[in-house]
Amino acid sequence: MANDQNILGEADYVIIGSGSAGAALAYRLSEDGRHSVIVLEYGGTDIGPFIQMPGALSYPMNMSRYDWGFKSEPEPHLNGRRLACPRGKVIGGSSSINGMVYVRGHARDFDHWEASGAKGWSYADVLPYYKRLENWHDGGHGGDPEWRGKDGPLHVGRGSRTNPLFKAFVDAGIQAGFEATDDYNGEKQEGFGPMEQTVWEGRRWSTANAYLRPAMKRDNFELIQCFANRVRIENGRAVGVEVTKGGTDGLVKARREVIVSASSINSPKILMLSGIGPADHLREHGIEVIADRPGVGGNLQDHLEVYFQQACTQPITLFKYWNLFGKGYAGAEWTIAKTGLGASNQFESAGFVRSRAGVEYPDIQYHFLPMAVRYDGKAVAEGHGYQAHVGPMRSPSRGRVSLASADPSEAPKILFNYMSTEEDWVDFRHCVRLTREIFGQKAFDEYRGKEIQPGEAVQSDEEIDDFIREEAESAYHPCGTCRMGDPAERNTVVDPFCRVVGVEALRVVDSSIFPRITNGNLNAPSIMVGEKASDHILGRTLSPDHSEPWINPRWETSDR
Repeated sequence: MANDQNILGEADYVIIGSGSAGAALAYRLSEDGRHSVIVLEYGGTDIGPFIQMPGALSYPMNMSRYDWGFKSEPEPHLNGRRLACPRGKVIGGSSSINGMVYVRGHARDFDHWEASGAKGWSYADVLPYYKRLENWHDGGHGGDPEWRGKDGPLHVGRGSRTNPLFKAFVDAGIQAGFEATDDYNGEKQEGFGPMEQTVWEGRRWSTANAYLRPAMKRDNFELIQCFANRVRIENGRAVGVEVTKGGTDGLVKARREVIVSASSINSPKILMLSGIGPADHLREHGIEVIADRPGVGGNLQDHLEVYFQQACTQPITLFKYWNLFGKGYAGAEWTIAKTGLGASNQFESAGFVRSRAGVEYPDIQYHFLPMAVRYDGKAVAEGHGYQAHVGPMRSPSRGRVSLASADPSEAPKILFNYMSTEEDWVDFRHCVRLTREIFGQKAFDEYRGKEIQPGEAVQSDEEIDDFIREEAESAYHPCGTCRMGDPAERNTVVDPFCRVVGVEALRVVDSSIFPRITNGNLNAPSIMVGEKASDHILGRTLSPDHSEPWINPRWETSDR
């Protein structure tokens, strides 16, 4: 228990976590100067080239200085492999170690949220918050500015796409019978087109840069570097956070509310350590049950993907820079001028497609990279190549985060339960075969070499399944473990105002509240959640945007 004589701070609002949602929340709650805000963050500074240089994205998520180092339990349907689950342990949280890809999600994702009990979270409700957070730079690539925000804290732009392989990928998608989209975050997500990134003037534009640093200039804002152990709850009300700082236990008091924004892995862990969660599981670890909420830690979802790799017959890929001299040159150019290869995450073309006729909206996502390499920088193909990251967007598989013990310093147990349904296998086989078809289009004729991975010998369902079991990797999009919904439902953890059911003055605000995973990368919807939750807390709202239809009306006739 915390030393009650050691009060480390007191504010109206105490936020655990400075990541995508927490930083946005802190910025808005402290914006008008009426309320004091303390943010608790265990990680250290994000200053340094490994984080700030977009081209170095594979480094911070593999460094213990910046990453919690979580791994799943042995996944029973993936040959017992333990998959990495990077989460940011640094100012800006996972927005400081992620791939910087910006995807709002499809409008139907949020309509599904509302239909499943998250009232007030339809796309019409969340669109104004996306516009509020964005400072969008189209770079002359098209898109309708009426759909986008221009004055928000988060810079969103596009890469130069100078490498001809980026165009070849989009052209190949169109030749395969799919559509083009000039802005998948605008009127129509479906199609092939430019991918957007949170990069500004050659630097990673994390929530630390967008939200925290401006907030830290305010007299009513404080950032305390410490380890959050549990929420202090007295008489059914959250009154503060028990922390450890410099080896000493203490308490940070909240006059109004405590808000947990510690990630879809750490947020349920903190709730359970605080006595909120499945009663039997808490008692198993000797934790007093304050609120029996079976849904805490459940509903865990993620995007799983495979890297489809093709050899390139021309020396135009990033492989020519994958040596000491090339990396040094790119690093020097970025250090001096914030330009060159280091100024982009190199994910500059994308695709969102439907797997088959009758699917209401896209259920497959593509990231294209002009190099054959793993996300963690390992297993580089020997020679020039290119690849697509591909996977289904709405897997029915569900996992759980649970406590390993009552010791706050011990990492929780994480089991995603990937590929636990037949639907997963059918969808993934289709992804492999569809990517093979796209890479076989005329647009790639002048570049196409041999298929590196999975390899031309992998053809049957059984062979593809073996490839998936051995090679599928997380896209690092965990969410859903503190599900938002109707408070009358047993598995609901937070109501549509992000309030924890059964405890006063306590909210959860991050990707853990997602009822169902969204289409695409999760940084953008996580920031949106922080923006919208701040208005719920402050008792205000933005008017819903009903100005446009949300879906391509031609979906019914798709031959895919």
